[in-house]
Amino acid sequence: MKASEADDIDSSGGIRLQRFLAMAGAGSRRHCEEYILTGRVTVNRQTIHELGYRVIPGEHDERLDGERVRLERKVWYVLNKPVGYLCTNSDPAGRARVIDLFPPNRERLFSVGRLDENSQGLLLVTNDGELAHHLAHPRFRVRKIYQVQVAGVPTRELLEQLKRGMYFAEGRFKVADVKFLRTKGASSLLEITLTEGQNREIRRLLAKLGHKVQRLERVALGPVQLGDLPLGAYRPLTPGEISALHELVQGDTSRRTKRSANSGKSKSPKSAKSGSARPAGPRRSTGSARRSPGKGRPRKD
Repeated sequence: MKASEADDIDSSGGIRLQRFLAMAGAGSRRHCEEYILTGRVTVNRQTIHELGYRVIPGEHDERLDGERVRLERKVWYVLNKPVGYLCTNSDPAGRARVIDLFPPNRERLFSVGRLDENSQGLLLVTNDGELAHHLAHPRFRVRKIYQVQVAGVPTRELLEQLKRGMYFAEGRFKVADVKFLRTKGASSLLEITLTEGQNREIRRLLAKLGHKVQRLERVALGPVQLGDLPLGAYRPLTPGEISALHELVQGDTSRRTKRSANSGKSKSPKSAKSGSARPAGPRRSTGSARRSPGKGRPRKD
């Protein structure tokens, strides 16, 4: 069992309600917490507002918006999202949604993270709320690669500035890597890698440098590649791709747990007496330590 799951399960076998909902494909862990807090979830006909509430799968009647929630087979797809589609399951304005590209009777699906309406490319779609939560969370620093067409020809200094970062109201934005691929008439094609995205980060960074984004396409997320998948089409992930996604987040969790254990080791009596030993400094942040309200949420790129 992963360390992150230990607090969700008690000795009776009960698990936190939000985790059960995520496991059942109701949405990511964060979305399931919002469902509970807004009174949309009932257990045995009782509305639950507590995030600490526990259930035993198969022994309760859990419902979301009056619809029974059950554990189901996990499915994963990679979609080549077209421009003009929203990464939301509910839009009061009735605009086109990513899930509209799938058959209506398919499993309860949702996207992992987001691509904004004007962006296209690789998007993971699943009913596996647990793994989706980890992949979308900033602390796991999942690598995402984009091909970006911009107006003009950025200088080498401007590309270096993208890696050094620039400050916005939310804090410093920077890319993990950027490569100049080629020119296309009066435009340029760049390859940009992010490991921790903010809302419309690439567009805002390049606009600040005077190069408007003309086209933005995600081509890779972690071990999953877009390849030659046609626009608007999707395919199931291979067993190898799903396994690699699990290893991606489990490896990070294991490293974090090991660092936490090492930092918690007690000082020897001799060191404590001499006063020469100092408390261990804070371990290097992987993103979660910088969270402010709203920053732990998946962002649009």
